[in-house]
Amino acid sequence: MRLIRGIHNLHRAQRGCVATIGNFDGVHLGHQRILDQVLREARARGVPATVMLFEPQPQEFFAPQRAPARLTSLRDKLIALRDCGVDQVLCVRFDEAFRSLDAGTFVQRLLVEGLGIEYLVVGDDFRFGCGRDGDFHYLREAGERLGFEVTDTTTCEVAGERVSSTRVRGALEAGDFALAERLLGRAYAISGRVRHGDKIGRTIEVPTVNLALKRAVSPLNGVFAVTVDGPDFKGLPGAANMGTRPSVNGTENRLEVHLLDYSGDLYGTHLTVHFHRFVRPEEKFSGLDQLKAAIRRDLDQVHAFFNQDDGL
Repeated sequence: MRLIRGIHNLHRAQRGCVATIGNFDGVHLGHQRILDQVLREARARGVPATVMLFEPQPQEFFAPQRAPARLTSLRDKLIALRDCGVDQVLCVRFDEAFRSLDAGTFVQRLLVEGLGIEYLVVGDDFRFGCGRDGDFHYLREAGERLGFEVTDTTTCEVAGERVSSTRVRGALEAGDFALAERLLGRAYAISGRVRHGDKIGRTIEVPTVNLALKRAVSPLNGVFAVTVDGPDFKGLPGAANMGTRPSVNGTENRLEVHLLDYSGDLYGTHLTVHFHRFVRPEEKFSGLDQLKAAIRRDLDQVHAFFNQDDGL
């Protein structure tokens, strides 16, 4: 899959594609249905299946303090799009200059001159351009004038309700990982590179790997039963803590994982953490003894989860 970083990196040789536009946070079943439409049309026309997405996501630009928690980092999103069969991704920097583009400039500069778009798949509620002056009907009319086709997306439902990133966040916040998995088509996961932490876990005989989250707000907080994929292993059971670690006066939101059946140096490697069971919310304990006792109880629950017949 080709990644095009920024409008300035679009070249004439890359023109001609079938595309869709959106955040694709989570790359859930609804997104996958859109991508299926794009892929079918792209294969029929013999052109690349293309996704245009934005960094930061528009809500993160306009209201960073109120933006919803990210389901996927850019890296995880790109991997998921690649796995769906997407040929190329145009990652547009959402900044003041881009925000100021009106609908006409957006269509002419990005879709026509930049991508040479032949066919566009978007939701009928899609809005774009400064002042949100562009919509689905605007695109339809522009396509008729400028030589590209526009179609809307089909609705994807699970249990009688529309699949959306908001619904996935709600399932995760409720600890309903079974529903989140149904909406995503896979277990919810976060990946990251292992970095050096405070090494407090070693002092209480529960060593952890520390993963950089690459997001301001996480959709999860607390202690969880997880499985972990690494460079030379898959599905290792573990206990994860997501949060700021108030018991040790932490302030940074981070993901720490204790692997139940592994010992070795993982610094610098990429791990993928799959979430399966909520254990408890993050708490502030009065001292290390209380923290150690709580961790022992957590590990007992995690061991029990993985040892039960229907655990996974």
